[in-house]
Amino acid sequence: MSRITRIAVSAAATLAAVVLLAGCASGAATPTVSEGGEPKSGGTLTYLEPQTWTTLYPPSAGFYPNGGIVNNVTDRLLYQNPETLELEPWIATDYTVNADATEYTFDLRTDVTYSDGTPLTAANVVKNIDLYGTGDSGRALPISEAINNYDHGEVTGDHTVVFHFTAPSPGFAQAVSTINSGLLSDATLDRTGEQFGPGNAKDIIGSGPFVISGEEIGTKTSVTARDDYNWAPPSLKHQGAAYLAGVDYVLAAENSVRVGTVVAGQADIARTIPAPDEAQFAASGLSLHAAATNGVNNGLSFRFREPRLADVKVRQAIIAGIDRQEIVDTLFTKNYPLATGALATTALGYVDTSSYYAYDPEKAATLLDEAGWKKGADGIREKDGEKLSLAFNEALPQPRSKEVVTLIQEQLGKLGIQVSLFAGDMAAQTKASTDQSTIQVYHSMVGRADFDVLKSQYFSKNRNTLLNLDPADGSVGDPQLDALLQAVASDPTTPERQAASEAAQTYLAENAYILPIFEEPQVFGLTAKVQGFATESVGRPSFYSTWLAG
Repeated sequence: MSRITRIAVSAAATLAAVVLLAGCASGAATPTVSEGGEPKSGGTLTYLEPQTWTTLYPPSAGFYPNGGIVNNVTDRLLYQNPETLELEPWIATDYTVNADATEYTFDLRTDVTYSDGTPLTAANVVKNIDLYGTGDSGRALPISEAINNYDHGEVTGDHTVVFHFTAPSPGFAQAVSTINSGLLSDATLDRTGEQFGPGNAKDIIGSGPFVISGEEIGTKTSVTARDDYNWAPPSLKHQGAAYLAGVDYVLAAENSVRVGTVVAGQADIARTIPAPDEAQFAASGLSLHAAATNGVNNGLSFRFREPRLADVKVRQAIIAGIDRQEIVDTLFTKNYPLATGALATTALGYVDTSSYYAYDPEKAATLLDEAGWKKGADGIREKDGEKLSLAFNEALPQPRSKEVVTLIQEQLGKLGIQVSLFAGDMAAQTKASTDQSTIQVYHSMVGRADFDVLKSQYFSKNRNTLLNLDPADGSVGDPQLDALLQAVASDPTTPERQAASEAAQTYLAENAYILPIFEEPQVFGLTAKVQGFATESVGRPSFYSTWLAG
């Protein structure tokens, strides 16, 4: 296959235009452009997060508070341009792939060091990817969901590495551009899963433009710029050290506090500006930046192995009974487009399956009648003495999840379906998420700018949001779905992957396994002081080129 200078994600030119158009009307997918002159060095930026981070182990860092830190303290082998989605050089200066995508060769830079002074070597790169590709159950370090069919890596020269796979792994090049493949020092890679958690932040050593310099558990994490950093992706206009002296990541869980603090100018930027508060950022000296996440849409996964949802007619009835347009119009803004399929329109592999998700309450009632669920005296449908009562999780990382479920509760209640919301903090939600007797309908999303994102969400051995894999007995309820998803990650060519992705999305729709609701952005609120702010390809903050004016 061609060298890196000619390699691009399929259809990147088209996607680039779409991604730019998907940006917020008040902001953009591109870095904020200064109106006040050249970038200035110095100053500490205050960044507000709605949740605290849970782990800095890259394969497990998909949770946005985790990724917001990992993205700024680690480098990756390749850089995915967030505007074009093309893959470009970074720590790897070049790479080649064999014909069936089972062998990748990377040439590496020779001048990169970690923040503890140790060099980034070929052996170190292999140690990173070997860990991420195979995991270590003894240390509670899982395999990266971004890396498929991994076998092993080897050092073949002073600055050359080769990675081998047991089957085609066409998504690997993009995988090593994500935060899930953030490069860490040898000593950091020897840590246990617990040692990547809160209380250990300052010991996590990357080669990125910032180094973790302070941690107040559950309250604040600070990073400081490295003066000697000089290996940014070559395509970036900015080279050398970061402009900012540092960034303080501060927990501000309450929406009103997070929004009000930025509006008052007492913090510089906040993530997750609720839709009802977006209007406040139309004021002078404030702006919004809405970044596309380019992956699986915000939506519902129906645990089809649970007896109440085993009949496809029941799942189809639920889908027909939910008015998604009302949800979007009532709770969100134009930054949250109505979903037309499992994937965002900007995502690789996207296909329009919206015809399966039409709102039709009369059809829904008919389907429930046909499935044998009749309304009881209390208005709730029953069958064989059991009520049609379903529990939804509250997706704490997702915008307005509680309000979304509450509106669905009203809509489905009119059909005689009783909906309850499982309450609890992140730990409780995580524990309940794998028990279909507790959570029958799972609300979530996942961002990744690659075909493999579909597999990440629904494959039985990845996120398994449908609980196709029963954690209790290890059985798989629908092997055909798994086979379709595996093809997305294993077919070697882009046309084959596109076809596999379309087939999997159509299968999900035909079987009423999911209900996509909207394309979820990451919405940031900024003061006018913040210049050059940007996000990576799925909306995590990148502070390398950010600077503070005034």
